[in-house]
Amino acid sequence: MNEYQNALVEQHYAEIENIYRTMRGWKHDWHNHIQALSAQLDSGEYKKARSYLDEINQSILTIDTVIKTGNTMADAILNSKISLMKSKEIEVEAQAQVPSSLSVPDVDLCIIIGNLLDNAMEACAKLEPGNRFVHIYIHVKGAMLYMSFTNSAGKKQHKIGNLFLSSKGSDHGFGLKRVDSLVEKNGGYLTRASEDGGYTTEVTLPL
Repeated sequence: MNEYQNALVEQHYAEIENIYRTMRGWKHDWHNHIQALSAQLDSGEYKKARSYLDEINQSILTIDTVIKTGNTMADAILNSKISLMKSKEIEVEAQAQVPSSLSVPDVDLCIIIGNLLDNAMEACAKLEPGNRFVHIYIHVKGAMLYMSFTNSAGKKQHKIGNLFLSSKGSDHGFGLKRVDSLVEKNGGYLTRASEDGGYTTEVTLPL
């Protein structure tokens, strides 16, 4: 339990540090933008200033690092993890729509998504940059919320029960067992599949 909690603290610290670095980068960029605009306005180059503003606006519209699902808590955990994955040179593809109100408690949903994406990141870290990817798909199907998480992996893993063997030892599966218990508690279903080159976890939760 102590090792698991320490790992969570380290992971959260890494996420906060990554967000802080990103915010500092934005601050630096905007400082430069303001200086450039001020110089153009001071010299009466209003058309250039307007054109510069249009370029800035266009660059904001094309930023694809933010995902909006329709659910505030899902947005928070997904954007935090996606930002960290991109900093680790993991290619991310994400499609997600989550109802604003769910029967599943927000805390449980965040633990499920967070643990599964943390596990995906750990698997990707064993591979060379360029071979790392995580695919996220979350949508409503009938009366269920369907979630699929696929990450790049090495060779096919061997399964014991509903969990796959890990090279990290018996303590590494605590987070995944926590996910299993929360899915069961909320009346959902979970399946895992491993093959050469990829690992997929699918979760369905009642709306």
